[in-house]
Amino acid sequence: MTFEIRVLGDPVLRQTAATIEEIDGRIAQMATDLVPAMYQAEGIGLAAPQVGIQKRLFVYDIGQGPEVLINPEILESHGEWVFEEGCLSVPGMSFEIVRPKEIHIIGRNLDGNEISIEADELLSRLFQHELDHLDGVLLLDHLEKPERKAALRRWREMRSAIPDSGELRDPKSLLP
Repeated sequence: MTFEIRVLGDPVLRQTAATIEEIDGRIAQMATDLVPAMYQAEGIGLAAPQVGIQKRLFVYDIGQGPEVLINPEILESHGEWVFEEGCLSVPGMSFEIVRPKEIHIIGRNLDGNEISIEADELLSRLFQHELDHLDGVLLLDHLEKPERKAALRRWREMRSAIPDSGELRDPKSLLP
């Protein structure tokens, strides 16, 4: 299956994804199908809601092969790390975002086994970013209001320069 990555303005990105109750063949196939979409978009992570699937699952690859995390939950976080962060759902834009430097995250793999990961720096950021998507939170939500408004203005300008890019919805619907 081929997926189209949803972009800023699509209301599906603002919805909270549903918990996966049973890890079955459909879920495994969904995860398998998400991986090529992530690679094609040159991303290191892709959450199911970014392709319109409201399930608590994301795939990622930081150079060690693709992995999946189902129903993730952060148990602890420590420190602070500022890093330039982009998003496949807000293509062409990136921002310095402050996030915890280290996290302890749990979830399930495709076999249904609980996994527990102590992550720092890039992996920590990736997990937090993808978990945000599962909660209907976007990168822009981490910006101060003036910076968020400027980013939305820039986004509208970028989208209007692309033929057939479609119109964005009411800009207020983009804010949390």
